[in-house]
Amino acid sequence: MPRERVYRVFRYEHRSEPILPRRLFLRRLLFHALLALGLVALSLGIGVFGYHFIAGLSWIDALLNAAMILGGMGPVNELTSDWGKLFASFYALYAGVAFLGASAVLIAPFAHRILHRLHLEEDERR
Repeated sequence: MPRERVYRVFRYEHRSEPILPRRLFLRRLLFHALLALGLVALSLGIGVFGYHFIAGLSWIDALLNAAMILGGMGPVNELTSDWGKLFASFYALYAGVAFLGASAVLIAPFAHRILHRLHLEEDERR
């Protein structure tokens, strides 16, 4: 793949440039999906290790609690240590921001394409 095409997948086109072809747009979507998946995987890993080592939960309970918090459902196990409760508090705040960040990463290519197309249509009418 030529260098220009690779560059166009990672760089959003300017309003004066033509809209990205469908094939390259799908590559951009794949890149953003992998980025969001990486953010979720990293966040889940932070939660699992924190719940295991700080809160003292077993690996499977740590995974369950981290996944439930990251998914917005809430904790499953009752925490008894103060450090575990502090970790759970900060992880819950972080998980909310991580969820919003991953959502924004997934929505960004669609929003840009819609806005770019609307701007091109506006320029054509002038």
